[in-house]
Parts: sequence; C-alpha cells; structure tokens
Amino acid sequence: METIWTPHRFSGEVLALDVANTVVLRDDPTRTFDRFDDPAEIERFAAAATGFRAEEIGGNALVVSAPGTARPRIVALREATDALFRDAVIAGTIRSDRLARLLDRCSGALAASPVEIAGDRAGLATGQGRVELEAAVAVSALSLLQPDMRRRIRICGNCGWLFVDKSRNGSRLWCDMSVCGNRQKARRHYHRSRDNIGKRTDA
Repeated sequence: METIWTPHRFSGEVLALDVANTVVLRDDPTRTFDRFDDPAEIERFAAAATGFRAEEIGGNALVVSAPGTARPRIVALREATDALFRDAVIAGTIRSDRLARLLDRCSGALAASPVEIAGDRAGLATGQGRVELEAAVAVSALSLLQPDMRRRIRICGNCGWLFVDKSRNGSRLWCDMSVCGNRQKARRHYHRSRDNIGKRTDA
C-alpha cells in the first residue's frame, strides 16, 4: 500500500533520522514493517523530503536515479545510522565498530554521488539542483556526529523513532506531540479510568 508522506513521518527533525524511521515499530517483531520494501516508495519519500527538509538540503531536489539498485545501499546506510545513534542514546557513548560501519556506508554514498556541503551550517550547499537521496542522507548522518547534535538525539517514548530534540530545555519525550504524545496521554487516561472502575467495583 502506498504511503502518504505526512509531516508526522518527518518527525526525526533531520533527514537521516527520517530515513531511519521508515522502519516502523522496530522493537516489536510481530508488528514491525519497512516502508522501503517497495523501491518506488523510496522515490516518493525523496519527493516529500525535498519539501520537508528543504533547509537542510539547501533547497536542492532529492532524487533516486535507480530505485531498484539503490535500495540495498540506502537500506544499509539507514540501518548503520539507526544502529549507531540508537545505541548512543541508550549507552551515552559511541561504539567504534558501529561508527566504522556508518563511515563506510557514508563514504560509499558520497564517492558514488559527490555533493557540495555547506560551509556555514549542517547540510548541503545550495544551487546543486538534483541530489541523490543516498548522498544527502550520508551528509545528514555525518552531521549528527557533532556533540551538540548527538546529545539532543532521543528515542520516542511511544513509537521508538529517533528524533533530534530541538526544544529549548531539551525535555521532549515524543517525536511528535500531536501524534505520539496524544496517544500516550490517551493510554494513561484509559488505564486510570479502568483502575478507578475496578476500585469502585471492589468497594
């Protein structure tokens, strides 16, 4: 089924984490699924990300020239990104073997599709026109290694997605308050109501 690439699906706040989050419910083997199983979905993601991540990618257009052959490389880069930063959030440190794997994937992506990186901010330089998604994701993932960025990466308390906490006090619990935050509130309300009913019944 075709994915509708809504703003919620770009809750990672940076392109690399948006891509990492294309695997839904990673921690639930019975319900997890990969939005990139269909190579055509990668193209649709790139088109949507061109708008949602316009500032990060310097206003360039993200493209996937050969979705079928690009998919294994993009998925490998995605998994290396998720593994490194998810582990970093949990452990508070970066493992060198995970870093080596990510750097290898980024190196391959950038060697295959050279791009210009902005000198005054994290992300791509403007005026490049069409940029391969794989290369843009590599640049985005490398930018997350900066300590100021890395310490703001969080794991959503509801869906398990990775996101950069851009709030002033760094206290965000959810990737998207309007979706995951509200679901958690509704869940807590349900359990409180059920507990209260049980207490009244026991009385």
